[in-house]
Amino acid sequence: MARQTTRRSFLELSAMGLAAAVAPSEVARPAAPGSEAENKTSNVSSKISVWITSDDERFAKAPDVSWRAASPTPGSEQLLLNPGTRFQEILGFGGAFTDAACYTFNRLSPGAREQLFHEFFHPSAMGLSMGRVCVGSSDYSRKLYSYDDGEADPDLTRFSIEHDREYILPILRQARQANPDLFLFSTPWSPPGWMKFNGTMLGGSMRNHYFSVYAKYYLKFLQGYAAEGVPIQALTSQNELDTDQDGRMPACIWPQEYEIQFVREHLGPLLESSGQPTKIWILDHNYNLWGRVLCTLEDDKLRKYSNTVAWHGYAGTPDMMSKVHDVYPDAEMHWTEGGPDYTDPGYLTDWCKWGGTFSAILRNWCRSITAWNLALDEQGRPNIGPFPCGGVVTINSQTNEITRCGQYWAFAHYSRVIRRGAHRFDSQSADADLRHIAFENPDGQRVLVVTNAGPARAVELRLADMMASVPLKSNSLTTLTWR
Repeated sequence: MARQTTRRSFLELSAMGLAAAVAPSEVARPAAPGSEAENKTSNVSSKISVWITSDDERFAKAPDVSWRAASPTPGSEQLLLNPGTRFQEILGFGGAFTDAACYTFNRLSPGAREQLFHEFFHPSAMGLSMGRVCVGSSDYSRKLYSYDDGEADPDLTRFSIEHDREYILPILRQARQANPDLFLFSTPWSPPGWMKFNGTMLGGSMRNHYFSVYAKYYLKFLQGYAAEGVPIQALTSQNELDTDQDGRMPACIWPQEYEIQFVREHLGPLLESSGQPTKIWILDHNYNLWGRVLCTLEDDKLRKYSNTVAWHGYAGTPDMMSKVHDVYPDAEMHWTEGGPDYTDPGYLTDWCKWGGTFSAILRNWCRSITAWNLALDEQGRPNIGPFPCGGVVTINSQTNEITRCGQYWAFAHYSRVIRRGAHRFDSQSADADLRHIAFENPDGQRVLVVTNAGPARAVELRLADMMASVPLKSNSLTTLTWR
């Protein structure tokens, strides 16, 4: 998590024009002349399916529109589509299974929870396929805890994941039942206090002579979860490693040389020698640390174990991720945290802000988007931190009524139709106020998501020698699919 002022700044940034968020130049993989991707336009079905979220509807089916032979309307806005120019492959969309979120889910009756998890995770519904798991407590936990609390224990004789067996592991297993392809990655907010200079999980920094012990601590967590039927596919070395949050919550500062040393000499080699297939992602912090990422990836020994960057959006702009891609085009990118403020008047209706934010993230090479808490109560609880975060859904602590926020509806326009293995392809418009992004699913279906935060208008899609007129409602997200 970022400082409260920074988090609020991010919410404001998301509502601003994001022209600067789109990379000025994108290095794509163009299809070869005469390829299937280039020539498929002549065989496109005339029908385009449409779904809309606006002030009076939520991911509602709208009347189909049709392709026609290209005949531009004078003065019309055009959105150009070029499926032959492809970019990154998509892994998925999802949210964080914090202690707080899992506790909140656990308060539901079994039937209500099963129904909500089908809605959230089943491929026929929202199809969320990414999940972030906390290694010990985050700021969104019911209490402060690690898996080895107390005095120094370098042999890890006290290590136990017993805390997670009450409701975290059962919730994760149930989510995987709803979507067996759920990709889980884990993140620590702090090592146990005895590994740090200040002796507590609240703020401070790591003692480097405990690096080898901490690597074993992380391995024991991964092995313990796997033994419980919840294997973890990837991990980050530290949540928000450039701040200690003034000691107000679980946090730990990791200087760049510490992160490099830990991954290169301890965590990476240990996972490799133990046969643990979990991948390592670095940074797990804000866009404005892109320079640090460049320097970290310069270390060839580190890149043997990690060539993937996890990003947050609380400071800087999404185009900063493209600065890293320009130097290391083989490095993978994932967006691993960001969520709404439940005290914001737009909490329930800011789908356009999040739709534009998601477009900017994906236009700058991220392969996945993972929100912050999947669920919290009406006061953004339980938590032990200083931030007014809201969940993707709110579950009322008294009535268990479920409320879906603007971020939820933005996710619907992406996760319901964009499949794992989809590739982003080129879309262009001269209108700087129109947010748009296009994909081709593995089965050949094409998807376009358009965010129109302004007044109602129409846009003409142009695909090779075909066009289609699409009405856009005010304050709306529109998803279109065709073959």
